[in-house]
Amino acid sequence: MKKQSIYKIILSLLLSITILGCHPRKHQKEKQLFRYNEAAGLVNLDPAFARDQSHTWVCNQLYDGLVQLNDSLKVLPAIAHSWEISPDGLDYTFHLRKDVLFHEDPVFENKTRNVTARDVAYSLKRLLDPETASPGEWVLSKVQRADGVPVINALDDSTLIIRLEQPFPPFLSILSMPYCSVIPKEAVDYYGKEFRVHPVGTGPFQMQNWVENIKLVLRRNPHYFEKSGDTSLPLLDGIAISFLIDKMTAFMEFAKGNFDFMSGIDPSYKDELLNKTGELKLKYRDRFSLLSQPFLNTEYLAILVDTSLASVRNSPLAIKKVRQAINYGFDRQKMLRYLRNNIGLAGTKGMVPNGMQAFNPKARYGYDFQPEKARQLLGEAGFSSGNPIPLITLVTTPDYLDIIKFVQSQLQEIGFTIAVEVSPPGSVREMKAQGKIPFFRASWIADYPDEENYLSLFYSKNFAPQGPNYTHFSLPEYDSVYQLAMSESNPNQRTAFYRQLDSLIMEEAPVAILYYDESVRVVQKNVVGITTNPMNMLNLKRVSKTRY
Repeated sequence: MKKQSIYKIILSLLLSITILGCHPRKHQKEKQLFRYNEAAGLVNLDPAFARDQSHTWVCNQLYDGLVQLNDSLKVLPAIAHSWEISPDGLDYTFHLRKDVLFHEDPVFENKTRNVTARDVAYSLKRLLDPETASPGEWVLSKVQRADGVPVINALDDSTLIIRLEQPFPPFLSILSMPYCSVIPKEAVDYYGKEFRVHPVGTGPFQMQNWVENIKLVLRRNPHYFEKSGDTSLPLLDGIAISFLIDKMTAFMEFAKGNFDFMSGIDPSYKDELLNKTGELKLKYRDRFSLLSQPFLNTEYLAILVDTSLASVRNSPLAIKKVRQAINYGFDRQKMLRYLRNNIGLAGTKGMVPNGMQAFNPKARYGYDFQPEKARQLLGEAGFSSGNPIPLITLVTTPDYLDIIKFVQSQLQEIGFTIAVEVSPPGSVREMKAQGKIPFFRASWIADYPDEENYLSLFYSKNFAPQGPNYTHFSLPEYDSVYQLAMSESNPNQRTAFYRQLDSLIMEEAPVAILYYDESVRVVQKNVVGITTNPMNMLNLKRVSKTRY
């Protein structure tokens, strides 16, 4: 074994135990270290770049924003203890706690300082600054600008006002995203580009050590402002994150007790861990707990419907009845049973996923498996055995190939000829943004817990690449109802508008829903207080561990 490899292993072990000497609590004999693996890796702990799950999970431990979400996705106070929204829906006034401190750090001469409204204003304006080049700039796109400057103003140390250009009901929940975390300007100035590896926030944990691709260790923040009753949070002494790329290897480490939990079930070990009904196999039930609930992720097939494009105009996919035939043409229940061990819910309704208020399990819109109906629609579209439908290419990434081959097989049984093209994720992202793929597998994980996040994918002003409308769907009636929903402050009425929008999408069929995902966590029995939520966020400040 090379010396460098030996060095890395030793260093990894040392990092795992360094936390044992940090901020000891006098009356506790054994330190509590929560351990998990992050196969996707980490490159940046600046919250302005927390664009995917691996980064949002860590940033959720290091930082706080004005508000936070609970497990029911209700917006709760965080750095702001209260707020008011003006009657016209434009002005948001936040009142800040006065006991929130930044992490101890060399930038403060290894001390700390209080957070003020100016810190919040700086953090949000930095997100909008083109020089930051944050992928999260869009979350504050509704903020009004005066002479090019965002209207985000600190009225005093504990009062902040944000003004929007127009009413946008989901705005408060957007502020809970890690992008909107509060950081100190002097830390960004002090570390420059190295702020990505020297995070300074207010969260329940703070940086201890990070050897990239080897181990990241966070330690308890002794100055954290939140409590559980009279008990200071967090309850853990630290978090240790490993970066094993191979998920089967990570599962084996979890099975040996070297990790405290796993999120998601990878195909490499799903049949070892779960039975066909999605339950833990008997041999693991005394050691692990299985936590699951709806996850705000809709998996679907997307169909480009912009007939101004030659690739669409000359395609059978331009015909609505062909798109509807695709929707009726495959058995989602069977697909989940055999390929996903029944993890998830068959996508027989709309684009809005299970777990959101507007999801209606009794909705009359949507599609189930009706092969005869699919054949009938193909005939009505002008296709038959004497005039077969032309070849259609379906593009996917390698990790969904089994599902796409299942769909291919079932559609071919009703008269389609489907070719499957497998491309790397980066290529698919680029091609769909440029409108170069007529038919492709896609997914949409909620950025914030409002149905608008899904329905904006079909608003005509959001055409890709500037917006997320990758199907180039455009319908005047849809745009009109969408605008009504955005100006409606009554949640129940807005839900009615959202369902109307979902029904319009299903009627026009620019998508074929595969399934609504489910978040699954497998946890060691000695872990106490870990929960699930529809956003699949990792909240560890109330988690603790007991001895077996």
